[in-house]
Amino acid sequence: MRAACLAALLITGPAFAEPVPEPSDYREDEYRAPVPDTLAGATVVDAVEAHDLWQSGNVVFVDVLPRPPKPKNLPEGTIWRERPRLSIPGSIWLPNVGYGRIAEVTDQWFRDGLTNATGEDTSRPVLFFCLANCWMSWNAAKRALEYGYTDVYWLPGGTDTWEFEEFPLAEITAQPEP
Repeated sequence: MRAACLAALLITGPAFAEPVPEPSDYREDEYRAPVPDTLAGATVVDAVEAHDLWQSGNVVFVDVLPRPPKPKNLPEGTIWRERPRLSIPGSIWLPNVGYGRIAEVTDQWFRDGLTNATGEDTSRPVLFFCLANCWMSWNAAKRALEYGYTDVYWLPGGTDTWEFEEFPLAEITAQPEP
């Protein structure tokens, strides 16, 4: 019980924390910080609700965890192995689309990724996630709303709360970037 309470505190933050107001624009710094309880135009879900949506098979799950770049100063011949991403099974991984400002090529890549994942149906339900207290998923969901997606879900606890509920995880591979 004590471990469960500690894990919940680490994921959600202290119970006395001030609510985070929803900004009018994208978050552009401190992406790993407490997030708002809301996202205008989207439905906010917890891990149990997300699991129900996942089991329905009708919702596209989009992981937006950033992908760490290969360090530029590695000695020649060094083998670079990316850290595996354990995520919600069946999710697509579109890394780096949750920054506050993204390049035009990244913006188009994100649009194309969503178009492919939803079969060009902007009314198809789409759920965005990352980790707990990660603004990347908030920004990505907000961006999808601006692209015209009408049934957007946001899982602010990300894979941290999903794993806490002991729901399955699977290694996923990032979609090829432009």
